[in-house]
Amino acid sequence: MEKFKVGIAGLGVVGSGVVRNVRSQADLLASRSGCAFDITTIAVKDPSKSRDLDTTGIQIITDPLQIARDPEIQIVVELMGGTGLARELVCESLRNGKAVVTANKALLAECGEELLALAASSRKPLCFEASVAGGIPILKALREGLIANRILSLHGIINGTCNYILSQIAQTGASYADSLAEAQKLGFAEADPTLDVEGYDAMHKTIVLAALAYGFWIPQNLVRVEGISRLQNEDFSYAKMLGYTIKLLGTIRSHDDGAVEAHVSPTFIPRSHVLASVGGSFNALSVRGDVVGDTLYYGRGAGSNPTASAVISDMVEAALALSGGVALRPCATHSLYAKVRPFDETSSAYYTRLSVLDQPGTLAKISAVFAEHNIGISSVFQPKEHPGDFVSLILLSDRALERDYRGAIATIERLPVVSGSAAAVRVEEFES
Repeated sequence: MEKFKVGIAGLGVVGSGVVRNVRSQADLLASRSGCAFDITTIAVKDPSKSRDLDTTGIQIITDPLQIARDPEIQIVVELMGGTGLARELVCESLRNGKAVVTANKALLAECGEELLALAASSRKPLCFEASVAGGIPILKALREGLIANRILSLHGIINGTCNYILSQIAQTGASYADSLAEAQKLGFAEADPTLDVEGYDAMHKTIVLAALAYGFWIPQNLVRVEGISRLQNEDFSYAKMLGYTIKLLGTIRSHDDGAVEAHVSPTFIPRSHVLASVGGSFNALSVRGDVVGDTLYYGRGAGSNPTASAVISDMVEAALALSGGVALRPCATHSLYAKVRPFDETSSAYYTRLSVLDQPGTLAKISAVFAEHNIGISSVFQPKEHPGDFVSLILLSDRALERDYRGAIATIERLPVVSGSAAAVRVEEFES
């Protein structure tokens, strides 16, 4: 039995879960891995804060860099969040010959390439399974289980806050504001939910997933991000009428020219697809490989125990790597893919909702604009409404380039028969 001394930076929801479960699962971890873990030091912002956690025998400090400099500590677990002090801690830990485990997707999205290069030069493992989808072992699946596959596409519901809100609106008809308030009450959303509801959290995770699948880190400014706050309840009603539901998807897709597209946006999903049934705060990812075909990964994407499960798994991986004297291979390293497809050059089908003048010829004018931009219309739907000058018009388009669709919408919004801005949502048909 080999014992590893561990230092943890951060004792919030996840850090507390790690401490609690390392202790409660000690016998199981020992029997399965041959490793034992001794959490010797924890760095916190406020040592006087009351915590429902037994920290007997653990040194509580306020400077996380002290963990990186402690010669006795072999594994450093970074659970602080942020990209400033957390980056400094990870770098100094690796330079001092320690293995590092992190759940920090923002740090990885911003500095992943730099940190992995440092881990490689230090020949120490940098593990980050907990950074994406909580307790779902998706990174291990990409790194190991699907190693024989080129990843053709990946679609992920990877933000539990957004999925809870969207599920509430779709199932109960509640407003966005009420659904967000309920998510905050239940602890699924932060007091300031911007990072989640505007899609940035999902964007960070999408970048990490793309690095695992395609071997390079996509700059954040090249990932198109759209959140859920602009969706209207009527769009959920029309989606249901048309056989769809709405989910916030992180989408990654490879192309024959070696380009990879990556974006985050609300998306119409056919109700017959398995991702459409993923409700509440759960996460799910659909991954298509060229050998295996379609695979699905489902589970809780956040919370104390699910995320702690992934962190502890990484601690075991790090310990085994240290005992074997070799560093983990955390990302694909190949030259099949090396560039990002600009978002304007990606393609999709689209849902469009317009407020139009209720008179003959209106649809013909709109159809003519779509035709000028080489966009076909697959379905038109006009709901019954109270009489008035302007009524809603719902269209589903065929697949088109983003730039052509946006050009068409810009022209349509200027037509005298159209009032206000169009509501536009991408439609994913999961083609075979």
